[in-house]
Amino acid sequence: MEFNAYSMLVDFMWAGIFLFVAKMLREKIKILQSLFVPVSLLAGFIGLALGQNGFGIISFSSQFGSYAGLLIIAVFVSIGLRGFNFSAGGWKTNFDRIGSYYCFRNIGWAFQYAMPIIFAMVVLKIVAPDVKVINPDLNPAFGMLIPAGFQGGHGTAAALGATLGTLGWEDATDLAMTSATVGILTGIFGGIILIKIGTKRNYTKFVKDFSQLPNDMRTGLIEEGKRPVLGEETVSPMAIDPLAWHLLLILIPTGIGYLLTNVIQGATGLGVPSFSVGFLVAIVFHFVLKGIKADKYVDNRIISRMGSCATDFLVFFGVASIKIPVVIEYAVPFGLLMLFGIVWVVFHFTVIAPRLLKQEWFERGIYVYGYSTGVTAIGMALLRIVDPENKSCTLDDAAIVTPIESIIEIFALAAVPVACVQGNWIAAVTPILIYLAALCIVPVVFKWWHKHPGKAWDESEL
Repeated sequence: MEFNAYSMLVDFMWAGIFLFVAKMLREKIKILQSLFVPVSLLAGFIGLALGQNGFGIISFSSQFGSYAGLLIIAVFVSIGLRGFNFSAGGWKTNFDRIGSYYCFRNIGWAFQYAMPIIFAMVVLKIVAPDVKVINPDLNPAFGMLIPAGFQGGHGTAAALGATLGTLGWEDATDLAMTSATVGILTGIFGGIILIKIGTKRNYTKFVKDFSQLPNDMRTGLIEEGKRPVLGEETVSPMAIDPLAWHLLLILIPTGIGYLLTNVIQGATGLGVPSFSVGFLVAIVFHFVLKGIKADKYVDNRIISRMGSCATDFLVFFGVASIKIPVVIEYAVPFGLLMLFGIVWVVFHFTVIAPRLLKQEWFERGIYVYGYSTGVTAIGMALLRIVDPENKSCTLDDAAIVTPIESIIEIFALAAVPVACVQGNWIAAVTPILIYLAALCIVPVVFKWWHKHPGKAWDESEL
């Protein structure tokens, strides 16, 4: 069937139906509530089971698998449009707390971006070159599946898959989406287990009983009187609808980013990620709006919600479009790589967090664990369980360090996959390893490393 606007409408209709069904299931089924399964992820599994990659009960369009690559541009544009806000006073008065927190977060980031690539190229490709079940002609960028799926989530996985697809590795998108799914499940199930152990061992400071969790976090429904405001009408509906105004602010840099990516790729032949270009265009657009005094009519809360809306649909389309035969083909090396990633994120939280984060290490560490295995929303959900009022200042510090990390990550996502595919994986990971070493040395200089503040983790409990 020829793809057209109505084919897209039907695809999004099915997405809406499955998201609606998943929401209803989340509201009614206790096990889904207790495991905090995101509606978009549950909907994606339903779509995968019923779609042409599953039982074939329904049929999506031929372009069904390309929506995630488009939506990720909009997601990163929503980030760039909000600009960057730094807290100068925080850096001076809370240097030790913020500095150690930055090092902790970025030790996890740098490890995910370097060590899985080394693991894939050395252990899976060199140590076992003749074991075909372990080494089915692995692409040099195979190790990037961990940072894309774990550190990045489905959005970054879609972006990486699109980039590597243009560079000749067509299986990358399916594997990256599967990696992101494994990451989110690790974040949710693993996070709940770690919190239950932490409360029993008195590592949590603000919540001592797991049953104290608010009901709206379980059901996903917010009671009347407790509902936060979505945003403000910054323009008059007599001129243009406020939602249309904010939507066009998303669409302009998203479209320009896509077109500019094609121009750059056509002129240079380089596989430049479209989401990176869109992100940079959005930042320029942000300053243009400030220059013409239009930024005061932009509500960042609405922009943020539009980005989150795109993310929900992105997760659905990403999971539902996974080609199961591709995952089966790479089952053994993919499974070993996922195990490597899971072991690291658990080690990062249980061993490094209590020895580098002095203030409320469990609360601040579990937030990093959550967003290091999927999306920031998982980190915030886990944090809210153990620190519902943000008394640990975790979100405040995250707001300070995230802009710096975002810039580093954008350029890493643009450069590392391309370098790996071209066979320059050693050159790609070397700067990251140097950065990782610096992140371990700086805490020594400032005396941030210390002994575990409590009883060591019992491996039998993990």
